[in-house]
Amino acid sequence: MMEPPEEKPIIYTMENKPIVTCAGDQALFTSLYTPLAQQLPREPMEWRRSYGRAPKMIHLEANFVQFKEELLPKEGNKALLTFPFLHIYWTDCCDTEVYKASVRDNMMRWQGNLRLHGSADWVIVVVETSDTKKKNKTNILPRSSLVDKIRNDFCNKQNDRCVVLSDPLKDSSRSQESWSTFLLKLRTLLLMSFTQNLGRFEEDMRTLREKRDQPGWSFCDYFMVQEELAFVFEMLQQFEDALLQYDELDALFTQCVLNFGAGDGANWLGSFCSPVKSWTGLLLRRPIDMEKRDGIQSGQASLLELRSYLFCRQCTLLIFLQRPWEVTQRALELLHNCVQELCLLEVSMLEGALDCWVFLSCLEVLHRIEGCCDQAQLEANVSHTVGLWAYATDKLKSLGYMCGLVSEKGPLSLELNRTVDLLAGLGDEKAETVHSLQSPYKKLKEALSSVEAFERHYLELSHAAVEMYRAIGRMRSARLVGMSLAEFYMRKGNPEQAESFLQNALRSYVSEGWSLPVTHTRKQMAECQKLLGKTENYLQTSALLAGDANLTNEERIHFCQEILTFANQSTDSKAQKVALSMSSFAQLKQLQFRPATATVHSGTALQVELCLRSLMPVAMPLEQLAASVHLNLEQGETIGKTRGPPRRPYPGTVLFTLGNSSAMHPSAAGPSLELEEIQDRSPSDPRTLNSTGMVCKNTHLVMRRHDSSPSPDTPNLVSPVPVVMDDGAKMLMSGDVTLLPGNNSIVFSVPSQELGTYTLRQLCATVGQVQFVLPHISPLVQYEVYSQEPQLTVEPLTDQLLAGLTQRAKVRLQTGHYTVKKGDALQLTNIDSMLILTSSSCPATILNSTAELVGESVLFIQSSDKVTCISLPPTPPYHTLEFQLEVLCVIPSDPVRPENQRLTNGEIRHRPRSYSHPDNHMTAINQRMSIDCPWSIYSTPISLTFYIPFKAKHSLLSAGNRKYIQVCLQNVSDVTFHLMDQRLTDHESSLELQSLNTKAQQLVCSKQSVYCVWNVRWKENMPLCLQCVFSASFSSASEEVSAFKPYHYEFQLERVTTLYSVRAEIMPAAGQQNCHSGSLCGLEMSITRLAEPEDDGGTEEKGQTETEEVCSTKLMYEVADSSSSWVVYGRSSGLVSMPADANANYKVQVELMPLFAGHLPFPDIKVFKYLPPSANSASQPDTDGCVENDTLSLLDRPLDDQGDTASIRSQGSVHSVGSGEHQSRVLPMPRLEPFSPGQVFNHSQGCQVLVLPSTDDHVLEINAT
Repeated sequence: MMEPPEEKPIIYTMENKPIVTCAGDQALFTSLYTPLAQQLPREPMEWRRSYGRAPKMIHLEANFVQFKEELLPKEGNKALLTFPFLHIYWTDCCDTEVYKASVRDNMMRWQGNLRLHGSADWVIVVVETSDTKKKNKTNILPRSSLVDKIRNDFCNKQNDRCVVLSDPLKDSSRSQESWSTFLLKLRTLLLMSFTQNLGRFEEDMRTLREKRDQPGWSFCDYFMVQEELAFVFEMLQQFEDALLQYDELDALFTQCVLNFGAGDGANWLGSFCSPVKSWTGLLLRRPIDMEKRDGIQSGQASLLELRSYLFCRQCTLLIFLQRPWEVTQRALELLHNCVQELCLLEVSMLEGALDCWVFLSCLEVLHRIEGCCDQAQLEANVSHTVGLWAYATDKLKSLGYMCGLVSEKGPLSLELNRTVDLLAGLGDEKAETVHSLQSPYKKLKEALSSVEAFERHYLELSHAAVEMYRAIGRMRSARLVGMSLAEFYMRKGNPEQAESFLQNALRSYVSEGWSLPVTHTRKQMAECQKLLGKTENYLQTSALLAGDANLTNEERIHFCQEILTFANQSTDSKAQKVALSMSSFAQLKQLQFRPATATVHSGTALQVELCLRSLMPVAMPLEQLAASVHLNLEQGETIGKTRGPPRRPYPGTVLFTLGNSSAMHPSAAGPSLELEEIQDRSPSDPRTLNSTGMVCKNTHLVMRRHDSSPSPDTPNLVSPVPVVMDDGAKMLMSGDVTLLPGNNSIVFSVPSQELGTYTLRQLCATVGQVQFVLPHISPLVQYEVYSQEPQLTVEPLTDQLLAGLTQRAKVRLQTGHYTVKKGDALQLTNIDSMLILTSSSCPATILNSTAELVGESVLFIQSSDKVTCISLPPTPPYHTLEFQLEVLCVIPSDPVRPENQRLTNGEIRHRPRSYSHPDNHMTAINQRMSIDCPWSIYSTPISLTFYIPFKAKHSLLSAGNRKYIQVCLQNVSDVTFHLMDQRLTDHESSLELQSLNTKAQQLVCSKQSVYCVWNVRWKENMPLCLQCVFSASFSSASEEVSAFKPYHYEFQLERVTTLYSVRAEIMPAAGQQNCHSGSLCGLEMSITRLAEPEDDGGTEEKGQTETEEVCSTKLMYEVADSSSSWVVYGRSSGLVSMPADANANYKVQVELMPLFAGHLPFPDIKVFKYLPPSANSASQPDTDGCVENDTLSLLDRPLDDQGDTASIRSQGSVHSVGSGEHQSRVLPMPRLEPFSPGQVFNHSQGCQVLVLPSTDDHVLEINAT
């Protein structure tokens, strides 16, 4: 019995190919193997997979092996790489007897074995050659008959499982076609087998993964199953799918570890919690680390070994995919995750072992990347590798501290033993790196062997990391590595090298506002400065640390004592003092002036109270606290009389922004965000909002670097800028001040003698030999000392001063720099229109500059015809003296006379003395007087505006020959008055005026009017002109009744005699008793002369014509309807020649048509004087006398006959546009002159006539008036 062949282990490499078994004629297959192996992968095939995965084009290769029953898969075997995907039976039999005797039996045995093991992927290849036909010509069957017999015997319904290959070794077209058909069939069958078997395998794998929560489930077993799938994808050169399998394994293991850390433990994780005894690091030079894979398969691998193997496979696939930079990213994540997973699983390791593993792994990844990329690619992708350099540097530093390689004395025995144990855990160097001089193993072993070697390697790595970070612009990370270098140099006793790194890091932390790193770095800086002997810098840093709230109270007191110790070293007052920034010592919280104003007059006792917040943890005794004051003389000036108060107010209290001493200066944190909302609305409907967002308007300021040029007065300076006090400035000093922790109040007396603007610029606190200086006080603190001229103002106590009533005015005297002495007096010039009602004494009050009452006095007033003298009480400078005066403005009886004023061009402008108030239309009167003051040789003009409370108007009323005068008196003020004793008189006393007013006294409220009427009678003839005076007495309703004041109103009436009377009558049409709407009616108008021509006002009538035998006057009448109730037919106007005889009468008839029914008012009848053209008027036409409303045009023919006005207007228009010779001469123009009120009396004014509706109207329209 033959012994079974020894199973050789499968070498898993990407050269593995799918297994295809070959049975039957081995010699025949051997002859065809070479062309078959070469031509099979030439053409790609489209591989369509399940679950909607995208199809891919793959090149199929195969590993053709001899068929053995041992190659068939056994039950439970999930190794895909040893799985035969296709079975081929080769035969070139063409003889029927041979087929029946042996070939068919062999095929049956072959197919039975396949069926027994469940293999359904097979194919029978019948090779037909010309040589075979020649040898067996006697018993040979046609090829088609033999193939059909094989198909009937074995293929049944799968006829495609039998393929014929004709003359494969010949170079003919028939042979090539046969090869192409055979290769296509072989690729198709092989791809179908792949799809079916991989799908079945994936289903089994998913089922196994779903059982992970069941007891007995092993991650290592599942790992080997899914890795088989990854191997198959790698074998098919589908590296992306292979990488996906390892990524899924990575994610599954990570999630299980996280669940374990959260309390959901899995039993299979116990094998990974065993202590780690080897920390050789990653090994990326092998595609597959079989040693670690065997450990995983046997379940004996540690956590680091599993992670190392998994990352090695991922790295290999990423390199195949030409994604080396993703390797570095994944490596950095792997190293950090492993550290966390070891902590979660509580895996015990030798101290420093994990650091060794991380260091070796970082360098191994970097060397692997360097091996597959050139130098240009490495330099262009430094950002991907710098993280590994920095991580390796950090771990090497940790190992150096742990092994005693950084201390000045060297390692101790305990540290040497730890170094030996760490090196022992590294084991022997791998064969792949034995010949490499720069292998990670050699570097680590050399670095841990001596102090000098460690320093060389550590500095090399650190400087490389710093340069890489700087090259890619990551300055923060570069400074972080620099901090590690500074700590290294400090441990080595080399503070000179450490200072620059500390300064750069501190500057970065300060500019970005990192509070705790600033405190930590500043402590290291203080230690470095102390070792270097930089006293001033050390004191400044100590002051910053003493006021840092991030430190403990003991640490703050320590640094505060350092300052006090140095300050008390020397007692020589002439020794040079050290100037430090006050911002680290104390902060200015508030500054307040006493009194609470920053604008004072010269000589004021002014104090400044400072609220200073001490940042020191203990009480600090100050020898002196001083503030420098700068005086700007250019801004100091005297305020004149018309300037009013000082130009601009300075705040009396100034608040300063406070911040934590450990926090950053406001300027260090950068500018605040300026955000603006943006909205995107629909173009079709602006009310629809598509999207909204926020945009930063000052991105260029927010995102810029703040590393350079810090503010010199910020407390967070790396090295303080020298601060000195200004020379020659005035100093405010306060000695022996003790600043307690927290807020302190210090009061200074500030100078206020010289005029100008004072600015507080600096603040200095002296502690022995140390001065804390605030070089710039911000915001700006200023106060102004001014000198003011005396100012005298007179203001009314009410909103409006009313003329005719006693009013009160307040006199305010602001003394300014002048001192009112005893005997000083004000002299007021008296004017007739405004009386100053004086009494023997007048109370006065004296106020200081803050409006507080400081005294009262009595003024003595003496009055003469021209001057009123007011004696003033003694008053100090910059005080206010106030008293009241009673004044009375006389209401003028005649109408306001215009004042003549000249404009700037010399012309006279007629402007009234009074004007109307824009709100209540009261007439205003300006009263001006001058006051002589003792402090000036010039008089002070004072103007008061009074308002006349009444407005009067008059009118003449007529009733035939009877005349009445009506006076309307309107109260236009807001005061209620009593009105009595209304009278009307004429200057000549030729009239008898009978009052028709019944009430002797009336109450006139605001905005009310009183009407007074008198009947005018004359003894002989009516005067040509009436000069009348209306007078009344009034008093305010709030005053006593006896305090009545007179009011006079003068007016003049001219041409008051009634010259003509007009009567009108409307008559219905003939045969009707009443007028009907829509029917013509007749208007009969009668004009009667009531006075002789010589009595017509005593004026020559220009309308008389002496060419006629009888003198006559020409009038023009016009019938117009303003109510739109009538339509005038025919003539609406015409000329009338009135005889000069008294009672002369003229009648005119006009046709009308009423438009509405009802009581309609009579149409308006107007009568004008008609003035014919004359020579004077021709030479100088007077357009003011032209007919209103175009009732008359230019006339060039006699108008004695009463022609139609329309024809007159038409002829005038034609003549106006005549020939040039007519236009060259100026034609005389007739004029119409209206009569004065009362000269024409219309008896029909206000009369109505009844108009009935027409009988055929369906709608009744009635006009009611």
